[in-house]
Amino acid sequence: GKDRLFERLLEAALDNPEGTVREVLFPVMGEERLRDLLREFRARGSYRQEVHMHLRSSYKQHYRRMTPGLLTALEFRSNNSAHQPVIDALALVKRYLNSKALNYSTFEEIPVQGVIARNMQDLILETNEDGEVRLNRVNYEVCVLDALRDALRCREVWVVGADRYRDPDADLPADFEQQKTEYFAALKQPQEATQFVTGLRERLHDALVRFHADLPKNEKVRVVSKDGGRFGVTPLDPQPEPPTLGAMKGELGRQWPGTGLLDMLKEADLDVGFTDLLRSVLTREILPRAEAQKRLLLCLFGLGTNMGLKRVASGDTITPDQLRYVRKRYITREGLRAANAQLVNAILAARRPDLWGEGTTAYASDSKKFGAWDGNLRTEWSVRYGGRGVMIYWHVERKATCIHSLLKTCSSSEVAAMIEGVLRHCTEMEVERQYVDSHGQSEVGFAFTHLLGFDLLPRLKDIAGQKLYLPDLALSEQLPLLKPVAAQRAIRWELIEQQYEPMVKYTTALRLGLADPESILRRFTQANAQHPVYAALKELGKVIKTIFLCEYLGNEALRREIHEGLNVVENWNATTDFVFYGKGGEISTNRLEDQEVSMLCLHLVQNCLVYVNTLMLQRVLEDDQWRERMTAEDWRGLTPLIYQHVNPYGIFRLDMTTRLDLGRAAA
Repeated sequence: GKDRLFERLLEAALDNPEGTVREVLFPVMGEERLRDLLREFRARGSYRQEVHMHLRSSYKQHYRRMTPGLLTALEFRSNNSAHQPVIDALALVKRYLNSKALNYSTFEEIPVQGVIARNMQDLILETNEDGEVRLNRVNYEVCVLDALRDALRCREVWVVGADRYRDPDADLPADFEQQKTEYFAALKQPQEATQFVTGLRERLHDALVRFHADLPKNEKVRVVSKDGGRFGVTPLDPQPEPPTLGAMKGELGRQWPGTGLLDMLKEADLDVGFTDLLRSVLTREILPRAEAQKRLLLCLFGLGTNMGLKRVASGDTITPDQLRYVRKRYITREGLRAANAQLVNAILAARRPDLWGEGTTAYASDSKKFGAWDGNLRTEWSVRYGGRGVMIYWHVERKATCIHSLLKTCSSSEVAAMIEGVLRHCTEMEVERQYVDSHGQSEVGFAFTHLLGFDLLPRLKDIAGQKLYLPDLALSEQLPLLKPVAAQRAIRWELIEQQYEPMVKYTTALRLGLADPESILRRFTQANAQHPVYAALKELGKVIKTIFLCEYLGNEALRREIHEGLNVVENWNATTDFVFYGKGGEISTNRLEDQEVSMLCLHLVQNCLVYVNTLMLQRVLEDDQWRERMTAEDWRGLTPLIYQHVNPYGIFRLDMTTRLDLGRAAA
């Protein structure tokens, strides 16, 4: 093949570097053969040309037929003059929908800047023999739709009458100017931008100076000059294994052997009464409440374990049709969220402070991929995990109680999901510290969490490559040990000060729930780098992130706290495999509401497991002998998220005295 020919040419050239082409290369491959290869490569073009030709061919042969209906049904607008060329280009494409011309008329004013990417203009713009620039309609339509996609993603172009892609100005509070004082007070932020910036500047200065002063005494963190400056962080030492927890788990199995997961769901409801919140959507209920409760518990168990309603129907007593009726009339997303909130509050109330400690305000959040049917707009192929499915984002407190769950696409922003969980959990918990992994943080995320009043504490994967931003470059002379890891420029405080009020306005929109957090954060991405509020959020995020890095690197206890918090949510993710075992753990529906109901039922069933285990552990620890055996490591590792004593499947009875009637006697 061609690879072998190129190998022979290279070998000949390297073996005789002083020779001429005719003497060295032509004997290996004839001159005419080389000319044929050159013509082939020129005809094929660059890789960029190949990609464009494949895209053009696919669009022309299939997707182009959808363009007229799309442009006729949807009205696109933009509030930003920088994106007006995209709107003008769409109008041009729309005018030519019924034309059979291959190229646009030379008399047309064709928008190019902001529509055709610079690296594509040499491929798209064609010059004829008369020196006139001609533009093929198919090529131009591909570029216009590509530019439209990017503009829609950052919401600089919006669709009239849409929800997700609506006018971004509609996300903001309309009465902000009239209620400005109240909105600033609700966020506990100063109304004067100068006061806000001055306080941040002092915090950043103090954090850097303190970190620099403690660095020589810090045996676990070092700054190295290689590769442009990097941090070296020694991994955390493993903590001692709890010596008694294994025996305590065995004691649970001895006192409550093979506890049914359905029984745990029943016990939690009899104590808490969360099924009382699941009411019929009709104006009146005919079904007696006791019977409705029984059927509701079976429905919740079937959906929460993914077994399905048919598998949990109780024979002649309760039929699958009766369960389907209850599922349709009683179980809604709103009711399940209210039931989960009531159960979480009950777990917090049931805990004994002498065993579990006082209430916490620290939570961890993480996502997990679940397989799902792909005949819907939510299921996507996961680049990170592989396979088609959806993501469920959990918020779990340090003692393994999940306060919020959110169903998202695989490409959704984890930062937006993290913020939504903090703001919308609807329990009595108050979030002040939020642990996330690297995917749950960003500079914009740091900015918004600071304005919302809670600390974002990520476990950064690329901790070695992080940079520290100084309040001013003159400070670098006082911090010689940090010079290798200091950024090349200082914080642009004037930008934060100028855009302080718009940043508070967007934060207020998040707090009030005027729009989905992902819709708001979608506007502040790299694709919209010129947006002044985005630039200011990035600067504010750099300030807060630098303060966090100084505390994170200077305090091993904080690093361990974050690591332990994330271990809790990872344990929650692992337990979902135990609970959501039916149908291979795949969400087997294409209805978006049913997907969310499955997630909320899983959330509820697993929290019931936590609730009952909490009571079981407290019952065991009432025995003074067990209390005396507990060490500091045991108290640290004590968790109600255990299931070695739990039977999630049901009871299997084998009766060797009975046989199936298969007609053997007649045979």
